[in-house]
Amino acid sequence: MSNAQHHHPASDDRSGRRTRLSGQHRFRNRSIGGLAAGVLAVGAAVTATTPSNGTPAPPEAYVADSARHSAPLVSDLREDLAAYLRDHGTAEHASGIGLSVSLPGARPNIEVTAGTTTFNGRKPLSANTLWQIGSNTKAFTSVLLLQLEAESRLSIDDTLGKWLPQYHRWHNVTIRSMLNMTSGIPTFDEQPAFQRDYAAQPDRYFSKEQLVRYVLNAAPVTGYSYSNTGYVLAEMIIEKVTGDSYAHQLYQRIIRPLGLKDTHYREHLYPRWVTQRQPAGYFYLDGLPPLAGQVGRDVHRDSLSWARGAGGIVSTLHDMTVWERAMYRGRLLPARQQSELLSLVSTATGKPIERTSTEDSSGFGLGVQQGISKKFGTFWVYLGSTFGFRALHLYFPQSGVIMAVGVNSLPTRSALPALAESIHDTLESHGLIPPAK
Repeated sequence: MSNAQHHHPASDDRSGRRTRLSGQHRFRNRSIGGLAAGVLAVGAAVTATTPSNGTPAPPEAYVADSARHSAPLVSDLREDLAAYLRDHGTAEHASGIGLSVSLPGARPNIEVTAGTTTFNGRKPLSANTLWQIGSNTKAFTSVLLLQLEAESRLSIDDTLGKWLPQYHRWHNVTIRSMLNMTSGIPTFDEQPAFQRDYAAQPDRYFSKEQLVRYVLNAAPVTGYSYSNTGYVLAEMIIEKVTGDSYAHQLYQRIIRPLGLKDTHYREHLYPRWVTQRQPAGYFYLDGLPPLAGQVGRDVHRDSLSWARGAGGIVSTLHDMTVWERAMYRGRLLPARQQSELLSLVSTATGKPIERTSTEDSSGFGLGVQQGISKKFGTFWVYLGSTFGFRALHLYFPQSGVIMAVGVNSLPTRSALPALAESIHDTLESHGLIPPAK
């Protein structure tokens, strides 16, 4: 669920050279710094699909039909993905990559895949591939809380003491600060005890309470500091306020209303009918002694109970774009709560900012992130990860284009920011994205 680390993701060194899951090591949003500045020799495939259940797609859930786009455009995007695999597949231990591009209006998505479902394998990826989307999940959790606020059932400025008084050490921490990463609560996934427990039994069940216990006695952090613990606590608050499970609220309020038929959430092990649609997902981080024995493992069938409302959703890239468009366009929230969702703090200082700028180029909202660059202009982005997957989305407000990319490994260093730039250049060369002003 990776943390952007808000360093230059062009190198995206998640190890931080410490025994902690920092940067890409954490299943959080990875920052956009490198995207703002700045994706294995396997056959690429373009897929054209319609919903597998044969039902009409809901509004904005555009049917994937790459055949309706120009052959040169599709060919160029295919080459972008294939080049990523040729250049970085071995180093990142990634066998496959997928891309979905959502265009404004009622135009179909462009769906392109490259590579295979396993490293050195033969089965190609398809547009129906399911990906662990990591910390892209966080915006879902934030929207649930903001919907509850709109219903006057809570305020995002309520304190943790009001809803979860058992955590008296953090009684003055607000929901807002947990969502924008300024709460001071450490992230559990950096704790050696958590890393040892996960390594000992990757299919074990981690309860919400257990995850929080890993940091109960940890030193507080200051300023902007990415914390998955805050989103586990947010999940607990949703359940306390509604008297219902997080999963049921997620399906009832977001997944079903948006018709996201290929988006799934389980708080523990996913069923085979989900995992068989996923590629292998490879853990490939170094510099983390407690997890050294996991390097090279396929983790796609392991439990995601450690990720939960911070990073536990599985989805197609197509569904990701449908969700992102609905979220950014305010289809799920009243105006006040939409404004709160997109309100920013500087990832450099932790202080509120109205918007990003060339001087302060990375801002974090309530589970969303904004950046600015000469190439992209102002854009929204999230690079999420789990222990075996990376999922990146970018939204360009000027053109209305959204792209979602999935890769089936979690390496120490990631070249995804460079791929995002290549895809952007291709879309720009075909007239789908105007040059940044």
